[in-house]
Amino acid sequence: MAKADGVRYLLATFTTLTGKPCSKLVPVAAADELEAEGCGFAGYAAGGLGQVPADPDVVAIPDKSSYAPLPFVRPGLAMVHCDPHVNGVPYAFAPRVLLRRQIAAAADLGMTLSVGAEVEYFLVKRGLDGRLVTADAADDADQPCYDTRGVTRMYDHLAAVSDAMQELGWGPYASDHEDGNGQFEQNFHYADALTTADRVTTLRYVIQMLAEQRGMIATYMPKPFTDRTGSGMHLHLSLWGSAEVGAGPRFPVSRGGAEDPYGLGLSRTGYGFIAGLLEHAPAMQAVIAPTVNSYKRTGATSTASGATWAPRAATYGGNDRTHLVRVPDANRVELRAGDGAASSHLAAAVALGAGLDGIRRDLDPGTPGERRADAPLLPRTLLDAVHALESDAVVTGVLDAVDPTAGVSAYYAELKREEFYSWHSRVSDWEVDRYLTSV
Repeated sequence: MAKADGVRYLLATFTTLTGKPCSKLVPVAAADELEAEGCGFAGYAAGGLGQVPADPDVVAIPDKSSYAPLPFVRPGLAMVHCDPHVNGVPYAFAPRVLLRRQIAAAADLGMTLSVGAEVEYFLVKRGLDGRLVTADAADDADQPCYDTRGVTRMYDHLAAVSDAMQELGWGPYASDHEDGNGQFEQNFHYADALTTADRVTTLRYVIQMLAEQRGMIATYMPKPFTDRTGSGMHLHLSLWGSAEVGAGPRFPVSRGGAEDPYGLGLSRTGYGFIAGLLEHAPAMQAVIAPTVNSYKRTGATSTASGATWAPRAATYGGNDRTHLVRVPDANRVELRAGDGAASSHLAAAVALGAGLDGIRRDLDPGTPGERRADAPLLPRTLLDAVHALESDAVVTGVLDAVDPTAGVSAYYAELKREEFYSWHSRVSDWEVDRYLTSV
């Protein structure tokens, strides 16, 4: 594929738990070796992978389906996303591996997850005094959202990004000026969960590189300016039947099926999925809003435009952007709490895990538009979110180093004693207790 595209070098890429893309630049002459043996990294040096300096290499095994030529970044360059392995098995702390496990859990129920993602960001530059300012000095309106002039002034950058997505076959369909001065959003068509998560990582990288080419800095920081709307990463989620059980959307109420109790056109599966998102929303925040700065976005009380567009309670509604979960139509739901600091792979994984829990338990989200008496407020700080995460067995289960149903001892049975202590240093006491009990 690389030779056919005139590619000379491949970025063999994986992401850490923080969403940081890590790569080695591999010449195409070594592509066969990369495909057969992978590419080795010191996981501790990469950061955010739960390794210590003594741990064995993280070996990135490429997934050819993710291959993407990037000549608009550098001539002859391409990227391929990889699954990290350690000691020959998929590394349990890798976001891509964790997402794959949730995809498998959905497949066990006869379903697949499709995801669309909204990538929001600010374009800034450094002023003479070193401070970050809006890249477009003329972008100073009180309500700049959708401003035609602002989009036109950033035409070269926005068009370059959209052209890149078109060249990659992602189906870009809109670029717009968002609610904050200097803030933009660029959209592409939805795909399966793993493909979209990979594409978000690739797109963030492409946007930043193309912004640099024009003397700008693109930032996904959730709340870079106190008086402006923050940057989210809204996820549009839909479940579909697998080929084995019959393809087709699972959220809409079926023709001739049970009566839709809340008038949104959703099936029992759709309402159960929403209920799972609502119940586990506080714990999910630690993953989909993972920085201190994230809570300056969700805790904002006012902005220059008059709205924050960041939910503060676990509620849902129809085509209403003030809720945690918006239902724009019967085919999909929009999770609006995530932000630009989140790992796209982890965000999709915890959303799927929470939604599937709602389906398995046949949960009822209640009447749309109303805040139930037991509906939780979202955490006010990262510390509050971490406490909520620690007490939620479903969301922590998504992030567990092993499948909770498989038994810890089965996974670690052949680890040497020193490897166990290395593992002990990077997982929870609760999981260690489970391991010791099992052996």
